[in-house]
Amino acid sequence: RVIRTGKVSHPQFVAGADAAFDVEANRVYAAVVVLRFPRLEPVETVVGTARLSFPYIPGLLSFREAPALLHAFEKVRHDPDVVFIDGHGLSHPRSAGIACHIGLCLNKPTIGCAKSLLIGRHRVPGPSRGSHTSLYDANNRVIGAVVRTRDRVKPVFVSVGHRIGLAQAVQLTLACGKGYRIPEPTRQADHWAEQAKREVTGIK
Repeated sequence: RVIRTGKVSHPQFVAGADAAFDVEANRVYAAVVVLRFPRLEPVETVVGTARLSFPYIPGLLSFREAPALLHAFEKVRHDPDVVFIDGHGLSHPRSAGIACHIGLCLNKPTIGCAKSLLIGRHRVPGPSRGSHTSLYDANNRVIGAVVRTRDRVKPVFVSVGHRIGLAQAVQLTLACGKGYRIPEPTRQADHWAEQAKREVTGIK
């Protein structure tokens, strides 16, 4: 069961995880990058891969990504205090996005940080970095936050994955920014997942 509360005290390592698909080869490549917090210096990068064994069904992406992501996490030597996942947590039609799935499997504080809205309604946050508003479901329950990570740039959608409160999830998302829209842990994970796919497929 997903734990929607919790606090990470004095985190030393944060991890980001993302996946890239090679549909033609029926494989998924995942990368996990561990960074020292708060300086955000990379200390470890690992890659995992798995065969695509689950069909594409909207809202069930975690069943396609999770095997490769968990394969990558098995190789991690620096134990992260909190994990960022490129995707949704509770802000999901089943209240169980990929960040919840991975958080439960790892039993670690996990944050979902997505680039696009999946469900819910919200007011537009202010134009300045750090502005954020609540994301509500159809029953007016708060399921996430809409966070401006750069001035006048599209916000990201932050939600609880497991064992962390939403307020700290927002705080850590902003603390893990290095001038880009996407937090550094998942930005780097995206790069290395795509790199792993390119090395196999040769596609630029």
